[in-house]
Amino acid sequence: MTLFKALLAAFLSANAVTAYVSCAPRKTNQASFTALNVGSIMNPPKAVEKADDVWVDEISPENPLKVVIAGAGVGGLALANVLTKNPNMDVQVLERTAAFKRFGGPIQLASNAMQILSEMDENVYSSVCKKFTITGDKMNGIKDGIRSEWYAKFDLKSPAEVRDMPYTGVIDRPDLQDIYLKSLPKGTVKNGNGVKSYENKKDGKGVTVFTDSGNEIEADVLIGADGIWSAVRSSMRDEPMKGEGSGASYSGYTVFAGELKYASPDNGEVGYKVYIGPGQYFVITDIGNGNYQWYAFLARPPDSASTTPMPDGASPYLQGIFEGWSEEIHAILRVTKENEIEQRDLYDRPPSALKSWTDGPVALLGDGIHAMMPNLGQGGCQAIEDAYVIAQELEGLQKRSLAPAGLNHYERRRLVRSAAVQGLSRFASDIIIRGFDTPAKVYVNEEGQLKFENFNYAGIVTKMLQPILPIFFVVQFNFLYDGWKNEGEIDLKATLGFLTIGGLVLTLLVGSVGEAGVGLTLGAEALLGAEGVFDFEAISATVRELFSSF
Repeated sequence: MTLFKALLAAFLSANAVTAYVSCAPRKTNQASFTALNVGSIMNPPKAVEKADDVWVDEISPENPLKVVIAGAGVGGLALANVLTKNPNMDVQVLERTAAFKRFGGPIQLASNAMQILSEMDENVYSSVCKKFTITGDKMNGIKDGIRSEWYAKFDLKSPAEVRDMPYTGVIDRPDLQDIYLKSLPKGTVKNGNGVKSYENKKDGKGVTVFTDSGNEIEADVLIGADGIWSAVRSSMRDEPMKGEGSGASYSGYTVFAGELKYASPDNGEVGYKVYIGPGQYFVITDIGNGNYQWYAFLARPPDSASTTPMPDGASPYLQGIFEGWSEEIHAILRVTKENEIEQRDLYDRPPSALKSWTDGPVALLGDGIHAMMPNLGQGGCQAIEDAYVIAQELEGLQKRSLAPAGLNHYERRRLVRSAAVQGLSRFASDIIIRGFDTPAKVYVNEEGQLKFENFNYAGIVTKMLQPILPIFFVVQFNFLYDGWKNEGEIDLKATLGFLTIGGLVLTLLVGSVGEAGVGLTLGAEALLGAEGVFDFEAISATVRELFSSF
């Protein structure tokens, strides 16, 4: 009885390593839409925008559904791109920044996200592929951070190919944003006028959106795609945007990130390497055209950048932190210039299983509802999945009065899957830093002596997991790649294997991580309906109960 519930918890918070994809010609079921004009950006109008005096419930090209999207990030622009093609939709994207600038590094798009891009808009997908760097057809995996030996490799190519899905890869975030902006009709995005708050109409006929500039915009639907510090979420939950009470919390980890031209000896062969070891880890990834990005994940108190002395700069500091680790790490650190390194603290949110994602005709998307750690490379991917599902729900409406029901169904379709990915992302950091160690090794040296290296509990467990992790990676990719349509509230086929293997991984690591097993002792009867079969209401209630202690 308790084992099945333990496996559910493992499913929602087990260890995993990032998945990635690449481009290939795709067959899509993309519906035909009216042609788009070349996109452009407009500053917001000064006047207050009011809806027509006569409210018409029927949605039509003459009386389209008025949708306001807060935020022009990946998820918001993906949603706008789909909806603007539908003559029954009138879409505005309100962006707080005064103007778009090239900012941010590469974003990793896994097969599930790339498949959705190809379904949403073949032209956007084709443009992304032209800027895309494929990593999914290369060698990827985990390396022993001390010995430089491969610990576990994972196959990103086969899971995509057997499903006829694109491979994993990376694209510069500004390039992706620019592709979307150019695909939108003129005037869709309005800069310098972010959403401040909203108020649902008492008669249930839409929502009034209040902007930073003091404007009021009346709409049928408001989508909060305005990031981890979401003003829409703040207004919905009546809580601060940032700080205590906001729902967002410091993860316990800071990350140093470097991006540079680098002549890697394994260029063209290896896409992604995670170096594991005691108390920290390091990542090196190929981002194309001779460029590489690396990350150093460290467990530190918040705002450590202002309290940690680094008199010689970040690179010498990190070389000291990783003293005794692989020469491959030190080789890239030595050639990284100080202006190529940034440090940031990582914040995320617990899975939002206790509070609704929606409030009548208002819904949250992406980081506003499920901000996650970067370990699985799924943050942007899950925002794109949100956009895909919201578009389906809104385009299926015939009456605007049914918008709240459609958005509620969006939440039901996305809740469990996004919570699983969110929990995995956080747990991956905890496990890699607190659970994994240098694998135990037994060998005979040149003098014929039997030698034991790192023969302690953590080292032995890490060694025991070595043959299991490749299997878990396959199951993980099955879960991520099979469920991209979000057709059901929970995809049993994709999750049963994930539960089993994830539970085994978690069980082995529980002794190393201490509190990793919190909440794993609830009975399996909570997951089953009266007839002894899976029941979403029971599963949803269990998910909410599980996360009530977080």
